[in-house]
Amino acid sequence: MRYPSNKQQLIELTIESIGFKGISIARNDGLVYFVKGGVPGDKMLAEIRRKRKRHIEAEIVELIEPSANRIEPKCKYFGACGGCTWQNISYGEQIRWKKQQVIDAFRRIGKIEVGEIIDTIPAPQLFNYRNKMDFSFGASRWLSSEEIQKDEDIDTKNFALGLHIPGRYDKILDIDSCHIQAEEGNQVLRLFKQKALELNVAAYSEQTRKGFLRNLVLRFSRRDDEMMSILVTNNPLLPEDDKFLNWYRYDFPSLFPNTASIINAINADTNPVSFGKINFIEGKDFINEEILGIEYKISPFSFFQTNSYQLDTFIGKILEFAQLGTSETIWDLYCGIGSITLPASHKCKQIFGFELIESSIEDAQINAKLNNIENVQFKALDLHSKNIYLYLDKYEIPDTVILDPPRNGMHQQLVQYILDLYPKKIVYVSCNPTTQARDCELLSEKYNVIKIQPIDMFPHTYHIESIALLERKHREFTK
Repeated sequence: MRYPSNKQQLIELTIESIGFKGISIARNDGLVYFVKGGVPGDKMLAEIRRKRKRHIEAEIVELIEPSANRIEPKCKYFGACGGCTWQNISYGEQIRWKKQQVIDAFRRIGKIEVGEIIDTIPAPQLFNYRNKMDFSFGASRWLSSEEIQKDEDIDTKNFALGLHIPGRYDKILDIDSCHIQAEEGNQVLRLFKQKALELNVAAYSEQTRKGFLRNLVLRFSRRDDEMMSILVTNNPLLPEDDKFLNWYRYDFPSLFPNTASIINAINADTNPVSFGKINFIEGKDFINEEILGIEYKISPFSFFQTNSYQLDTFIGKILEFAQLGTSETIWDLYCGIGSITLPASHKCKQIFGFELIESSIEDAQINAKLNNIENVQFKALDLHSKNIYLYLDKYEIPDTVILDPPRNGMHQQLVQYILDLYPKKIVYVSCNPTTQARDCELLSEKYNVIKIQPIDMFPHTYHIESIALLERKHREFTK
């Protein structure tokens, strides 16, 4: 592969497409260029930043002719924050490229024939759609190039509340608003920062492992218009730490009357995840949400799909693909708290939900009881265990398997087990088309991929949910 000479650092490029993880791609003189922030159709002058084995990384210096699909990002932190990296692309173009990601994954990775890949179902709400946001406190604030060039003293450079810079877990981008969460969350974000600075409370440092404030997690119930606030801290050691906790526990709720839950969790470990041992709870220890008429109690750290506005459509489409019968037995693998299991229970004889995380299974059981659903059983199982067949063989053979694995997909042993099990249908739900395509290629030994439905749960990001329907090829196969 021939690269430009070291002296030729600037090059004119035209963005042709968007690849895996939202990378913008250009080609010139037989070489492939990855350009951060490019929009298909952009003509630009780019600077070569790094040469890799199969591609060259470049950075936009000047837009010669912007794409017709390039728009002005709504967020002032666009480019620094790694969250909504597609805010500069028109929404119609976003959903077109999300479908293309699914097509490319099955064409290049799965290399199997797919009956139909349907157009992406767009999101009904493009901003303020997330029902959960996870913010981090940090003692090392990310400074923009403009701030560094000014060479001025910044009073708050040792305190930040916001989001991690991509690839830098030691640096926090200090923000005062995020357009994909509820507007009320932005008011809370600004208030927490103001109070922490007023009381001179220290943010946690990844380097020294010291500091009190670690995470602020906000959860919102669309159904009941309620908020859950979870403050994750280190153990309080200083008077100002106790003052902040007292303000949070007793004064903060009166400022936001719809606050249903005030929670403090202690994380004195080096683990950076926003999780901890509950120190106190004021109000309820849950909020409620609803999917297709099923009520869910959501506990502080349980997983729940983050786009409440798209949930009914998402789960409804999964059930439409499954076409469950009232005499059928169903398995729901990676069931979580039963987001698919419980709505599906109304359409089948019985359904079994399997999930690794025991707290999710406990929540699922609570939600089944809450909704008086009796034809469902939940069991905590490691679906990637080498001996998974010893556990699953105890259950009645399913007519249909629904599965929604994590981003890295299924373990090959589980794929083989499903092939041996040989249910009539498989509905494979995924947030990662590349691993979904890989697993479907393995399943294609006995199954045809009938259709795939991309659905946008995360506007302005490259992420896409994908629902695939697989049906048996030959009826002569037996278990």
